[in-house]
Order: sequence, then structure tokens, then C-alpha cells
Amino acid sequence: MGQDSGFDTETIGFLLIPQFSMIAFTSAVEPLRIANRMADKTLYRWIVLSKDGQPVKASNGISVGVDTALAELSRQSGISKPLDMIFACSGLGIERYRDDEVFAWLRRAERQGVGIGALCTGSHLLARAGLLGGHRCAIHWENLPGFAETFPEIPVSSDLFEVDRNRFTCSGGTAAIDMMLHLIALRQGRDLATKVSEQCLVDRIRSPHDRQRLPLRARLGVHNPKLVSAIELMEANIAEPLPQEELAAHVGLSRRQLERLFRKQLGHSPAHYYLELRLERAQHLINQSDLPIVDLALACGFVSASHFSKCYRQLYGRSPREERANAILRGVPMPERPVRQKIPA
Repeated sequence: MGQDSGFDTETIGFLLIPQFSMIAFTSAVEPLRIANRMADKTLYRWIVLSKDGQPVKASNGISVGVDTALAELSRQSGISKPLDMIFACSGLGIERYRDDEVFAWLRRAERQGVGIGALCTGSHLLARAGLLGGHRCAIHWENLPGFAETFPEIPVSSDLFEVDRNRFTCSGGTAAIDMMLHLIALRQGRDLATKVSEQCLVDRIRSPHDRQRLPLRARLGVHNPKLVSAIELMEANIAEPLPQEELAAHVGLSRRQLERLFRKQLGHSPAHYYLELRLERAQHLINQSDLPIVDLALACGFVSASHFSKCYRQLYGRSPREERANAILRGVPMPERPVRQKIPA
């Protein structure tokens, strides 16, 4: 638990869900601790919660002790608002998390005027609880496709974090530092946020609209602007893949020139690269949504489930149904990826 409360102290709860992301959790708590130290007074108090008051194991296998159970906190606070803000901290497996008691507790807190937030994949939990209607949210880039397919009515972004009225969601990892610095600046001023940033050895306070992922050039180690543009077009057109002639025309090349460029820079044809890109998206959706296989295949640009299954097995060595069964058995959305099998180019 954080430090003793003062009259102007803001109390923040962190609800730990099994398999939560340790880096997101600690990245959210530490700026609060440092803000108290830099201000030399207790601006923030934090309470760590679990449904039953028992320790919760993170995705890295470390169990974290908590201060109290949800029901006990409600009894202690009576009819008063128990917290100023609460963050649902989750990670692996959240797509299949169902707990009506937790959902109901969060909805009661929201009705009491508690700000509702989420770290990493926690937007999934808030959406299941019915707490994101009419609000924008952020989620980890790896979980974004599955979230968008499962909750098409909820605006989800690939930004670092989203602050939409009394909803505070971030994409996880060190983005939790940025969101907390943003909230500290709003409440306590930019000067204190800057001091906290320096203590964290963060060279700048990133804006909510900074990108989550490395730029495509850095991720792939390629610098040819036409190649980068072609891949960006592929990533933006998964459900309805662009014909190679159209792709080439968009970047100002002939189809043959585009073929040569891909083979020289990446060692694959454009068609081969595009297929693997679509199958990677499919793997995310298999593990992170309950979409039927046939709908999932269509969402990734395949005209039939049988063709999709054949391509998937060639790349990953197992069928889409086997992939989903394994994920459910393990209780995590993203298994360690096997060494890929080569798909005939």
C-alpha cells in the first residue's frame, strides 16, 4: 500500500487480474511514488486489489500480494466512494476472462463517480463489463485486431494511451509511465511531471498519440521508401488484399519491379510476404477472439475456410482449430511461436 493519506490525497486502486503485465503495473505505480517524494507530501495513495484478497500471479510467474479484496473494500467504505480512480491490470488471457462479480463491482464503482482505467489489455475487461460504451480506448498493439473484431462498436486506437473523460486506458508496457505523467501534469502541474520523468530516466514525456510500435523501417531493417510504402499498404488492407498490379501502381513501380524489390530486400515475393502478414493477423484473431474460423478467415482476406486452414497449417504446422484449442487449454492468448515452416513461394 502507498503512503498515509492527506486531505488532498488522491486514492488509486489497482485491480490485479491473473496473468497481468508486471511491467505495466509497476510503470503505473512508480510515478505516483516518485511524485510523492518530489512533492515531499502524499499526493497519491494506492491500494492493490484482487477479487478475493489473495496474491495474484503475473504473466512472468511472480505472485504479488494485495491489500484487500473487492468486497472488503466496499464494506470498509460503506456508501461512500471507495477510490478516486481504479485501473484494471491484465495481460495474457484477458480475452477469455469472465467474472460477473468483478464486472458488477466495477460498474458500481463507476456509478459512484470513480474514474475507470485499464492497463495493457485491460480495455478488454472494461468492454466486457459494459464500461466503454461511447468512449475511446487504447490497447496493446498485439491485441488490437482481436479487440476490434470482438467489439466493433467501441473506438479503439493504436495510440500509447487514451484519456476520454473519466476513462483512462493505456497500451501497456512503459506507456503506463507516460499516462501517469500525463495525469500528474493535469492534477499537479507540468513542473512536477517533468521532475518525475527525470527520476524515471525518461528523456521526454511522450504524448498520447505517439506510436506504440517501432517505425516499419526499424522493425524490418529496410529503408527503401517504395518497399516501406508497399508493406504499409499491405498492413492496411488485410481483409481485402490488394492485387499486386494495384499495389505496384500505388508505389510507382511495375509488378516486375515490385517483385525484384521484395526478393532483393526481404527474400520473398510480394505475394508470399502478403500471405504471411495475413496469417499472422489470423493467429492474433484465433488467440484473441471467439470469432468462428470461417469469419476469421474472411476477416483476413481468405475466400474459404478450407484454403485458409491449408495455408495456416503450412506456415505454423497446425490447423487453426488446433491453435485455438491449444490456446484455450493453456489459458493464454499468444503461445510461444514455433519455428515457421516454409510456404512454397
